[in-house]
Amino acid sequence: MRAPVLPEIPEAEQTPWVKLLLEMVEELARRVQELEEENAQLKDEISVLKGQKKRPRFKSSKMDDRAGKSSKSRRGGERPGSKKRKKTQQLEIHQEEVVAPSEEVPPGSRFKGYRSFVVQDLVIRAHNTRYRLERWETPDGRVLTGQLPPELGGGHFGCTLLSYVLYQHHHCQVTQPLLLEQLREWGIDISAGQIDHLLSSDKEPFHEEKDAVLRAGLGASSVVTVDDTGARHQGKNGYTTHIGNEFFAWFETTESKSRINFLELLRTGAHDYRVDEQALTYWQQHKLPKALAEQLAARAPQEFADKAAWEAHLDDLDITQARHRKIATEGALLASAIHHGVPENLAIVSDDAGQFDVLCHALCWIHAERLVHKLIPLNDQHREDLDAVRGQIWDFYDELKRYQNSPSPERKVELEAQFERIFTTRTRFETLNQALKRLHRNKSELLLVLERPEVYLHTNNSEGDIRDYVKRRKVSGGTRSHLGRRCRDTFASLKKTCRKLRVSFWNYLHDRLSGQYDIPPLPELIHQNAKPS
Repeated sequence: MRAPVLPEIPEAEQTPWVKLLLEMVEELARRVQELEEENAQLKDEISVLKGQKKRPRFKSSKMDDRAGKSSKSRRGGERPGSKKRKKTQQLEIHQEEVVAPSEEVPPGSRFKGYRSFVVQDLVIRAHNTRYRLERWETPDGRVLTGQLPPELGGGHFGCTLLSYVLYQHHHCQVTQPLLLEQLREWGIDISAGQIDHLLSSDKEPFHEEKDAVLRAGLGASSVVTVDDTGARHQGKNGYTTHIGNEFFAWFETTESKSRINFLELLRTGAHDYRVDEQALTYWQQHKLPKALAEQLAARAPQEFADKAAWEAHLDDLDITQARHRKIATEGALLASAIHHGVPENLAIVSDDAGQFDVLCHALCWIHAERLVHKLIPLNDQHREDLDAVRGQIWDFYDELKRYQNSPSPERKVELEAQFERIFTTRTRFETLNQALKRLHRNKSELLLVLERPEVYLHTNNSEGDIRDYVKRRKVSGGTRSHLGRRCRDTFASLKKTCRKLRVSFWNYLHDRLSGQYDIPPLPELIHQNAKPS
């Protein structure tokens, strides 16, 4: 269904009632398009259930790839593959074989050396070791027995096999049934229950390192990006929250995605609640009634060991309204997070989800522009105004990126004035005017980069990191046990952090499971990498 084309109405005839009706028509057209898209998705699902094919999907160009810029110009004039490297020069050679010519060498021939030809291969086979533990009986009746190597942990599967199972499941997203089939085909005598045990049991050192990654990442960073996505657990809807930047990635799945939940995650494993200056400032900013704030702060600073102690304190003060308890709890959690090492000036870049609006909040420009991009023009005038505004927004975005590379007070003033010109523009498209007005209200969060050039302009980092959860949700649905959910979050965090720190996840797993610990702790590597920047 094509959107209706509205006739141009002269400005003099646009009474308040006409403007209201135009806005209603625009909103209805937008809603019709959303319903058409939803209907098309349902048709695709029905087609799949019938064994038919879905409609083909055509990907649009990336938002950051501006029209008129070729892929060659974006890469600085170099075409893909223009810089070749010798692929086998750095390879470790495990075996050498000398091959003579197939025909007999005539007498008098001169040897001219060798022509090297390297063949890469894998050795995949079962390797079983029987440990014969000596037993000796001493004269006093004691029995002395040989001990297994410590890296075995008393189990019947070696660290290489265990590393492989973890790597395949958490890195390559191979399901447990496929892992079972694969290992049995290679001659490994293993059951489905044993694979589940290898994947989830006795992983406390990994959990501890994952928790330390968040503490180190927040402590060593001045800016992070955040995002969340749906995650099913035990047949119920849950949410996975991502916190990270170019040095680390951290995931946690919970039943809620409220601001209280996010602040609980920022406490990096602590469980206390605090009443101090940070809590008082938060309550004042969020308009907690002054009388209640004074009650809570009567004996500040105060510390409460856990949620039960804090809830009992609120009950004793007769704070019963849900909104008042919520604001009071958020302030106490924020004070606890700062007390446990979260920087007070930490910049948090989000897609404008309300739960992330704490500390120094900044907004993703790509998500902000979508408010304009998704509008449906109803005539040529709307289309012209929409294209013009979108072009101005992305030109301004490019200017912000250049400002990050060379900030200056003069350029800051110019960009602030340019922002005002763009987002106070009055167009012939009333819905566009409302969208620009909404973005203008977020000026301080969109322009935090002018005060702090290190702040990211987008949340692409989080969008990319959390995509694995979306793919896994499509493959396996959700988790069934709390231990399985915890292991999924832990190994996703460690895998992504290893990738950002340029550490092989395979080498990391084998290093930890073998007990060698040649690879430094990931929190230590985070501090080393974050320090130069």
